[in-house]
Amino acid sequence: MGILNVTPDSFSDGGEFASIAAAVNQAQTLATAGVDILDVGGQSTRPGAEEISRESELERVIPVINAIRQELNTPISIDTTRAEVAQAALNAGADLINDVSGGKDDPQILEVAARSNVPIVLMHRRGTPQTMQTLTDYGDLIGELLAFFQAQITTAMNLGIPRHHIVIDPGIGFAKTTTQNIRLLQNLRQFQTLGCPILIGTSRKRFIGEILNQPNPKARIWGTAATCCYAIAQGVDLVRVHDGLEMVQTCRMADRLWRQSS
Repeated sequence: MGILNVTPDSFSDGGEFASIAAAVNQAQTLATAGVDILDVGGQSTRPGAEEISRESELERVIPVINAIRQELNTPISIDTTRAEVAQAALNAGADLINDVSGGKDDPQILEVAARSNVPIVLMHRRGTPQTMQTLTDYGDLIGELLAFFQAQITTAMNLGIPRHHIVIDPGIGFAKTTTQNIRLLQNLRQFQTLGCPILIGTSRKRFIGEILNQPNPKARIWGTAATCCYAIAQGVDLVRVHDGLEMVQTCRMADRLWRQSS
């Protein structure tokens, strides 16, 4: 899954792809590199990000999705927590929904996925971008995430979403410390018990910078590659990345080593 942030304030590429032309060019670059899904988002979810209005989010993402769909057949996911934005994006040509709130911010987003018969990614997050880094106190990190996902999967399935259309994302970096992020990565196999595909998003994130003493997010590419390899070795099905060509090559090699028979 290749990240396409059409925002002015994302943590590593804010403003770079805010115009339609720049966004389409980046989409083409990612597609040429071999990414399988383009993840378009208009609301930054970095720690401390301000929430924008529904109208502003629609103005950012819908023209971009329309423009990409005219140029490319690559599947598009809409990165949003709002049901109305998700529905508008699907109408414009998106193929799946990626909700960082796990269906909590706007529960009607689950109804959109059910009604449209599209996959939905449910991520674990506490609080909001402005509060989540103060909400890292867990009694049982893995157990609490498993309970959250089980509840959300049950809710989604009761609305008519088939289990194979539900992707879970433990939410690396969202209301988790560096130590907790590492523990999550080391325990990814436990999430296979939920019976859903697993997505991991570690790309360029702060915990990699802390471990590598690298303040520049764009210079965290090899730390990102290491986490992608490790996640694939743990059975993860999708990785969400900024650096298309490098991560496609990394993941293809990791697939050959850990996921494909000789």
